[in-house]
Amino acid sequence: MNSDSDLQIAGDILEVPHLLQPPREHPSTVAEFVGLARSIAADRSQWEHLVRYDAASRWYHRLRTGPGYEVWLLSWVPGQGSGLHDHGPSSGVLTVLEGALTERTERGTRALTAGSQRVFAPGYAHEVVNDSLEPAMSLHVYHPGLTEMPMHPQSHLRSAGGTPNARCSMAEAL
Repeated sequence: MNSDSDLQIAGDILEVPHLLQPPREHPSTVAEFVGLARSIAADRSQWEHLVRYDAASRWYHRLRTGPGYEVWLLSWVPGQGSGLHDHGPSSGVLTVLEGALTERTERGTRALTAGSQRVFAPGYAHEVVNDSLEPAMSLHVYHPGLTEMPMHPQSHLRSAGGTPNARCSMAEAL
């Protein structure tokens, strides 16, 4: 078990991959949503041709919807960030597909590289930033589908890395 995990649900599901279930057509549990994200990440033909990079704002595309969930594909050029936000009543799975991202929370900073996944519960506040010199791509699964994304003051972060170079609106903060 990862003792520095921000979310503990009977241990960190990502630390025990042999317990993850294969993705169902319509997932309904945390493990199934993680499995869905992993299966989409592994099949680049589903998303690679869709990716665009935008220097003015983060690019995003809703890749899939299902009963009570949605899947988003995001791209990040160097310096782009989400701003500190939560996902309202939605839980989520963030998967880094390519490149590297930095996640900042009130508990500290975490480097996320290709293949990294983060699971979060409703109300979990974080900021995601591309601090690297290369573009990045990420996949986000939200259950239920994302209906709100409240922004938080940056003063709530205990960040050693400062604030992001780019702020974005609620729609861009996916």
